[in-house]
Amino acid sequence: MAGIVLAAGGGSRLAPLTRQRPKALCPVGGTPLVDIAEGRVRAVTDAVAVNVHHGREALLAHLGDRVHVSLEDPVPLGTAGAVGALRDWLDGRSAVIVNADGWCEGGLDTLLDGWDGERVRILVPGGGPLGPRSMIAGSLLPWALAREIAAHPAGLYEAVWRRAVVQGALETVAYSRPFVDCGTPGAYLAANLAASGGRSVVSPGARVAGRLVRTVCWEDAVVGPDEVLVDAIRFSERGTVLVR
Repeated sequence: MAGIVLAAGGGSRLAPLTRQRPKALCPVGGTPLVDIAEGRVRAVTDAVAVNVHHGREALLAHLGDRVHVSLEDPVPLGTAGAVGALRDWLDGRSAVIVNADGWCEGGLDTLLDGWDGERVRILVPGGGPLGPRSMIAGSLLPWALAREIAAHPAGLYEAVWRRAVVQGALETVAYSRPFVDCGTPGAYLAANLAASGGRSVVSPGARVAGRLVRTVCWEDAVVGPDEVLVDAIRFSERGTVLVR
């Protein structure tokens, strides 16, 4: 078993936060999303790869040599192409795959429990049948399928999962714990509040003299003594997103 963390996305819907840093480095509860995803994978395997494209310089500096980095250039390869680019690294191993931008509590035990090593398996928040818009908390891809994926831009749903559903070779496992796809500022704020139990989250280095209500402050944030931020993200000295 090897682990893959998908972290190459551009995060356009998460702007303006992603104009400051890559989506995978946006912190939830004070920890970058990519580190949270890596931690979930490391609970089941020491072999971890992270794919990188958008914000590559910042991600490469952050990841260092603690993981195998798959640099996608000149274009991002999508969730399937990322696996194809890692085929030689996988080298006969099946893959447990998570998205860096999906925040959740808990590990991957329910995904792995009883897996036969032959069928595609998907961890679906809330359960239910798999569809193109389903949220995904993790997936298992057998080597027999991973080795057939090309390193060309494509998504796992289109390249593998949809056909597996038709063939009866895919099973879903319900994920019952909190899960947030941090694709928008509103969802990103919701993930932070879920991680903190509803309290404001202030990164070390932020200077806060005003009042915060359900607010996230990054390390460069400055909140003046006369300010009251409610349902907000202060992502730079004065840069603010109000979630309404």
